[in-house]
This record gives sequence, structure tokens and C-alpha cells, in this order.
Amino acid sequence: MTGTILLDLDGTLIDPEIGILGSYRHALQRMGFAHDPADNLRWIIGPPLRRSFAQLFAGKHDAEEAVEIYRQHYAAGGIFEAHAYPGIIDAMANLRAAGLDLLLCTAKARVFAERIVEHFGFAPHLKGIYGAEFDGRFDDKGELIGHILETHGLDPAKVCMVGDRDNDVLAAKRNGVACIGVLWGYGGEAELIGAGARRLIQSPDELLAACTAQLAGPATAS
Repeated sequence: MTGTILLDLDGTLIDPEIGILGSYRHALQRMGFAHDPADNLRWIIGPPLRRSFAQLFAGKHDAEEAVEIYRQHYAAGGIFEAHAYPGIIDAMANLRAAGLDLLLCTAKARVFAERIVEHFGFAPHLKGIYGAEFDGRFDDKGELIGHILETHGLDPAKVCMVGDRDNDVLAAKRNGVACIGVLWGYGGEAELIGAGARRLIQSPDELLAACTAQLAGPATAS
């Protein structure tokens, strides 16, 4: 089978909660933003960083300054406070063995994504790594997917996005690309179905069958 799979990173290939939330809380503290340390901030994992800070600050603090503080802390150690989901590397190997090309498509800064991919052993399975730039380009995942399609000359009908959040699904839909939602990440069933995910899967060992079925023809979420 021929086709291309766009893989999200946070919540799809790795569980990054410790590193991301630690760096996020560090930035909030440095910015003097009062918050309850017990607050559940897991909603920030997946969407663009600038958007999450802006949403939380509601214009009362400088989101760009917070992004810089976050990045310094994250780069210094938080970046590797994560773990690959069990079975995900085998799932990637199976997709490649089936003749599918794999491209990383993440809202995370590309330079961080490149380090993570090498650290966790994903690099040999990926044909390319695409993510946001520090200057804000491709923070919008829809624009990023469009850039990938154009760069590689891909037919959207032969491309499938795999991710755990509604922004993955919505960005794919804007480009005429189907999306498989993964339930081991941070979005959950209601969020993914609400955004229009074509299929939902419970574990990485379901990924090959879901991708090949999706590329073979349309389906509703299941």
C-alpha cells in the first residue's frame, strides 16, 4: 500500500506531561501569575504554546515572554522528562513495512521535536520532521499540514493524520485529510468525535489496521 501518515508527537508518540507541565508552571511562577498548583493544566498539552498562554493570561500578562521562559526551562531538561508510549515504535515499524511513509507533524517547536525524535529512537522510521518555528510560523497546525502537502506534493486522499487532540482533527479536515484519533493521549473520545475524527483506536497495535483501512476508503468514527 502507498500513502503517507502524519504523526502527532505529544500524546501520540510520547507522554510528555512531566516535562511540559513542569516548564509551564515554572513560566507561570516567573511571570507572577497566581494559580493553584493543584490545577489540572493537562489541557495545554497538544495545542500551540502561544495560544495556551494567551488563553490563560487573558491579556493580563505577556504571552511571548512566557513562551521564552518556558522554552529555556524546557530545553534545559524538561524536554526529556517524557516516555514513549509502549508499542509505538513497533507500530511505526509496521507502518513502514506496509509501504507507508511517516512524517512527524507537531505543534511543538521543530528544533525540540528533532531532539526528542533522536532521543526516543523514532528517527529511523520518519521520512521528515515538521513542527512550529520559534517565530510563530506553523503554530497553526492546519497551515503546517498544508505546508507538508505542498512540500511533498501529496494527494490529501492518500494522507492520514494520527493525533490525540481536536486540533489534530480540525487541522486535517481543513486540508481534506482524514484523521485517526488515538485514545491513549490527552483529548479523549468526546473531544475527538466532536471534532470529526474518522476512526478512534485504543492502542498502538491497532494503528496499522486503522491506517490501511482509512487509506483504502472513507469510514465513520468507530
